[in-house]
Amino acid sequence: MNILVTGATRGIGKAICENLDGDIYACGRNEDLLKSYKNYCVCDLTVNCDIEKFGNYIAEKKIDVLINNAGEYIYSPIENSGLEQIEHIMKLNLETPLYLISRAVPYMKEQGFGRIINIGSISGVMGEANASLYSASKSGLIGATKALALELAEYGITVNTINPGWVDTDMGNSSANEGAFTKDEIVECIPQKRFISPVEVAGMIKYLISAEAKGVTGQSINLCAGLSCGC
Repeated sequence: MNILVTGATRGIGKAICENLDGDIYACGRNEDLLKSYKNYCVCDLTVNCDIEKFGNYIAEKKIDVLINNAGEYIYSPIENSGLEQIEHIMKLNLETPLYLISRAVPYMKEQGFGRIINIGSISGVMGEANASLYSASKSGLIGATKALALELAEYGITVNTINPGWVDTDMGNSSANEGAFTKDEIVECIPQKRFISPVEVAGMIKYLISAEAKGVTGQSINLCAGLSCGC
């Protein structure tokens, strides 16, 4: 299978690339970090000309599995959120994934098989104070997943979203430091008293792209150590 992963240079994206079987196509902004992959495309997913170039790359490489992992977290009171900031987070977290899906789908339809997996967030399921832009973008991804699953079901294409809770990555740890609570205080609010490992996300993806998961589509899967159940 040809598997394309955005945001592949670190954290969840890197773990996905390292733990899936197939021909991996990696996307990121840092070419030095991408050079460890056989197939890669340097791209800033907030810049239109880069996004269009990357869309052509997806169509050319005949991608079987598209994993929309790249994203950004913003912790800020809504009154401090300007138009530029709103447009930036919506573009990266929601608009670009939809565009990339539009470029991957024609080949998937043609061959009667495809797997699309979006990396959402528990914040898109539950909401998060002072992270309304992030929550809104990830919630939109969940809604798009349900609609696309219906639209593409007859073509053998499944579409699902995985919603990690707090993940032990640079982004997860820096996000914890930006908020009103310490990491230890956050862990105390998680039922399993731990952050999720990136490898756990990769493992869930490995299942979702397998033949055994062909009936799983349109789902919003919370991988959050019980956080979505409450404290």
